[in-house]
Amino acid sequence: MDYEIRERLVVIPARGGSKGLPKKNIKILNGKCLIYYSIDAAREVVSDDDICITTDDIEIKETVENYGLKVPFLRPAELATDSAETYSVLLHALNYYESLGIKYKRLILLQPTSPLRKGKHVKEADQLYSSEIDMVVSVKETKSNPYYLLFEENEKGFLVKSKDGDFVRRQDCPKVWEFNGAVYIINSESLRQMPLNKFKRVVKYEMDEYSSFDIDDEMDWKIILEYTKQNGI
Repeated sequence: MDYEIRERLVVIPARGGSKGLPKKNIKILNGKCLIYYSIDAAREVVSDDDICITTDDIEIKETVENYGLKVPFLRPAELATDSAETYSVLLHALNYYESLGIKYKRLILLQPTSPLRKGKHVKEADQLYSSEIDMVVSVKETKSNPYYLLFEENEKGFLVKSKDGDFVRRQDCPKVWEFNGAVYIINSESLRQMPLNKFKRVVKYEMDEYSSFDIDDEMDWKIILEYTKQNGI
């Protein structure tokens, strides 16, 4: 088959089940469904034809289509469980478009739980991408530095530093980064060879703490509600 080759597919995963915050993907945040924030960011980067909402939930599908974006398929039930891996969900999306004769060079994964991530962040991360790497991933500098604040139990049950280092002040420790879950720019060929956690050629895109905010539970929701209300977001 002769494939149409396209640069980017934005994938926004939004399954219906959520134990920490029920129906979080379509909860209303400052007058707008949570998932709409990610759709808006995606629309600053690609056309609607290159945005894939992958969901198993009819209500989410209808909510997205009411926003003017067609949902191409309903995700199979086996890819909508608590144990379903993002890796499998992304491969499913790639395979769907390949069945239509379309191949994408890279995937842009945007999780709906990062509403303060904007289109400009996605564009900046995408500028760091090249076909020579596996992934560009958004990060923030972690406060829980393993040279200073993180500890593990040794074989005797005593706490020891997670990472060796003779640092008196946290400021003197090497910078350490944590994934913030906002933006992933993924090499499609790398993804076909291995899951994301096996990638070796990974480049960071740094974001500030506020833009990195990720919603996981009811407490996070209360914080983001207050923040967006105060800042008119």
